[in-house]
Amino acid sequence: MRAQTMTQLVAAARRAFAAQGYAGSAMDAICADAGVTRGALYHHFGGKEGLLEAVVLQIDAEIAARLDAEEKRHADPWDGFRASCLLWLQQARDPEIQRVYLRDASSVLGQRMREMDQQKWIIELRDVLATLMQAGRIRQADPDAMAQLINGALVDAALWIAASSDQAATLERAMTAANVLLDGLEHHGPISS
Repeated sequence: MRAQTMTQLVAAARRAFAAQGYAGSAMDAICADAGVTRGALYHHFGGKEGLLEAVVLQIDAEIAARLDAEEKRHADPWDGFRASCLLWLQQARDPEIQRVYLRDASSVLGQRMREMDQQKWIIELRDVLATLMQAGRIRQADPDAMAQLINGALVDAALWIAASSDQAATLERAMTAANVLLDGLEHHGPISS
């Protein structure tokens, strides 16, 4: 029953946050949509902010699954990494990702969102970059620093795309620039043993 209540609350909150944004979503309406009491929301999530974090984690997992699937579609790990970076930028055109994940999560969760990024995306990026460096596919650099820079560039570009009045054109510009940046990482010399 507990898991079902939590699932219902997250689903209702996700619908509300995507449609009205975090600020415009009333807890009573979310609880009514989920068919639970306000006490259940407080019991399971501590409040509206905790519910937003649960929604963000759910969206985050879905994005990660799409990026992982894209990466695995490519036999060459470098091509997969590049494709997943570009797919991340394309995600910025999704209205739910724009509103809930890029805008509301950053402004409401603030430092907590940054910690979530550090715990998941930065570590994954660092590990992929380190593997690509070890294989001689990309130039040598500090993988932690490179992960911070790439993540920052991709997140800022996604925010730029989401805020644009011509998202298709801005996405195209961002993808072109991302390819130039990624080209700079690629190792073109002989691989040393």
